[in-house]
Amino acid sequence: MPTQSAISEHLSPELAQIFLEGLPQTIRHGLEMRAKTMNYPVWAVIEMAIAGYLDDEALSFADCKPKLD
Repeated sequence: MPTQSAISEHLSPELAQIFLEGLPQTIRHGLEMRAKTMNYPVWAVIEMAIAGYLDDEALSFADCKPKLD
């Protein structure tokens, strides 16, 4: 089971859902489809999208499947 500190370093599923609801439908659908294709939770896909935008060295969709804790 993940520790509280590990969980706090990630976007919560609840916050991800709120974030998705505020996006235009096409973007929301794209993120949801990417998550389904990668077999990842949508919060992880949102994190990768944001991290890739902010940091060229961050884990991205092009990388091998990262290990989710």
